[in-house]
Amino acid sequence: MTQKAASIRRAADSVPNDSQEIGSAGGDDGILILAIANQKGGVGKTTTAINLSAALAQRGLPTLLVDLDPQGNATLSFLDPEQLHLSVYDALVDEDRTLKDAVHKTNIKSLDVIPARISLAKFESKLLGDIDSHFRLKDRLKTLLQDYRYIVIDTPPTLGLLTVNALVASTHLLVPIQSSYFALEGTDDLLVTIHDKRTILGRDIKNHIKEVFGSKVFRTIISRSVRLEESPAYKEPIFSFAPHSSGALQYYKLSEEVIGRV
Repeated sequence: MTQKAASIRRAADSVPNDSQEIGSAGGDDGILILAIANQKGGVGKTTTAINLSAALAQRGLPTLLVDLDPQGNATLSFLDPEQLHLSVYDALVDEDRTLKDAVHKTNIKSLDVIPARISLAKFESKLLGDIDSHFRLKDRLKTLLQDYRYIVIDTPPTLGLLTVNALVASTHLLVPIQSSYFALEGTDDLLVTIHDKRTILGRDIKNHIKEVFGSKVFRTIISRSVRLEESPAYKEPIFSFAPHSSGALQYYKLSEEVIGRV
């Protein structure tokens, strides 16, 4: 086993086993707060946040998508910039605001979004030195816990204060990982995304991930899909943009697996 694989193995061994995860599902109020995080970019975090949220909502489960990425791509997949009256930045730094003030309805029943704007890039410098800076999102989410069954948090591809806030606030962590040589990073539950089953390397990496993490890896694998890449441009999740595509089927299966695990 390589040094890198051994390091990953130690990280995997530190994650609770499946029975522990299921037994501790959700927070004190039964709410599942799922942070989707990986310090690497381009591994499918936002695509997963968008489509997993939509899949849960389409099941009639009240779902909130919190966009913590200053790029705001998850936001733009559901809302026009002209619709944004308040963003997550306003709700987190303004003491006179709450996260509920920043909630926006989407065209999908049971799915709301707290949007991000580029101003969110100032979050870290704004709260620098504040003793409660890591707990800002967790504390502000308390006003929304009675309104939702699932809260999904999209994060930027860094391990800065925004991602730390998402990790502190969450009850569960999902780390999308691409089946490529440099993608063997991350902890907790892993979802393999952007998998190309046509390549030998892709198949080898997938097998290695499953060997290292075992049952902690989701069974669902998201394959490369042009439809998944196109759908955000039309401000639609994959289920309305291409409901019969492989991406729609795979993200629907992912929602089933998330519900089943917790």
